[in-house]
Amino acid sequence: MADRFAARAALLPLAGLAVLSLVSCGRMPGLSHAAPADGGPPPPTSSAPSLAKLDPCTLLSPQDRSSAGLTGQGKPKTIGEARACDWTVPSTFGVTVTLDETNGLANLDLSDGKRTKKDVGSHQAVQVSGRRGTCAVLLDVGGAHSVQVDVSNASFADSELACRRASDVAGLLEPKLP
Repeated sequence: MADRFAARAALLPLAGLAVLSLVSCGRMPGLSHAAPADGGPPPPTSSAPSLAKLDPCTLLSPQDRSSAGLTGQGKPKTIGEARACDWTVPSTFGVTVTLDETNGLANLDLSDGKRTKKDVGSHQAVQVSGRRGTCAVLLDVGGAHSVQVDVSNASFADSELACRRASDVAGLLEPKLP
């Protein structure tokens, strides 16, 4: 997982030439997967909700995307083993929605950034406000599953705006989650 963050950090010098690649970075810096204290992943349970049937690129309808200020279709990608989708509004901001079927909130390293617990619909969530115009809303969907909404502003400023955008997107997709 650290390789993924190192690769993204390597993109920073190219920011002037490729702002879009950083804006649609996939995960906010400082968020990484961490093994539970006992060293192993929690065993899957039969009662845990499943994200397997969901497509991260179809969680936001055209109306949802319009409401969130997203123009166009998202682009599917994989982050580690998790399925994700990127939307980019050129020169403005990017959003990544990640469906993580191996890491619940308890397994994510949330040590960087300002953390705020909140509810999004019927799901518990943690908002992590980062530096440089980034914010993530991480929704607990039970067991070892989470849905992560990451927003990066192209201006590399205004984390408060990034958090409003991340919260808006999380609120739009939350009713579709298990």
